[in-house]
Amino acid sequence: MSSQERAAARRRNPRGQGQVLKAQLVEAAAKLLATLDQPETLTLRQVAREVGVAPASIYSHFPDLGALIQHVLRLRYDELARLMNEAARPAPDPLADLVARCAAYVRWGVEQPGHYRTLFGGRMPADLVPVSTHGAGAEMLGAVIASLTAVTEPDRKGSRAAQQWQAGLMLWTAMHGLISLYNDHGTIPWPPLDDLIVDLLALHTGRPAGEIAARLP
Repeated sequence: MSSQERAAARRRNPRGQGQVLKAQLVEAAAKLLATLDQPETLTLRQVAREVGVAPASIYSHFPDLGALIQHVLRLRYDELARLMNEAARPAPDPLADLVARCAAYVRWGVEQPGHYRTLFGGRMPADLVPVSTHGAGAEMLGAVIASLTAVTEPDRKGSRAAQQWQAGLMLWTAMHGLISLYNDHGTIPWPPLDDLIVDLLALHTGRPAGEIAARLP
């Protein structure tokens, strides 16, 4: 079906239901960002074609492409942060908190490879996605760093904030590498994902693998 036919086939939203179109635009943009070979080439015309409306219809909800992409990113960050927080909520100790957060992060990245790439692929031009858009990602990393520090330095006096930041950054780097390689090289005979999570956290916490596995949600 051509874009003109889809536009004609699409029913106009009833008065007062403009949010329906907005949700459709967000869903279309999220889908395209997750599936395009070059997501950085996304255009408003592509989003409009996916929904079946004229490109001008988008401006009633988003002033430009950057605003639409930033909205999508905020939704994905909120989704991932909620999953990590919910996983960690029942944790009885710092190690269980860390394991729950990291397991939720890795599992989401593997289950949602396109959306993970949208957040952490690093291919969006800065003029479309300013650094401030990734503030929610920094908050998630901060929670992981605090949890890691509570595990490795219970008295919080073992190292400076910069060293704690670096330790957390290295843990995030390891998780990101695991997710990216796992998603991009699925033909490799990978061990079970949970085993990889356990070994990765054992390496970065110095705790026995069995102790970590016992806390894996």
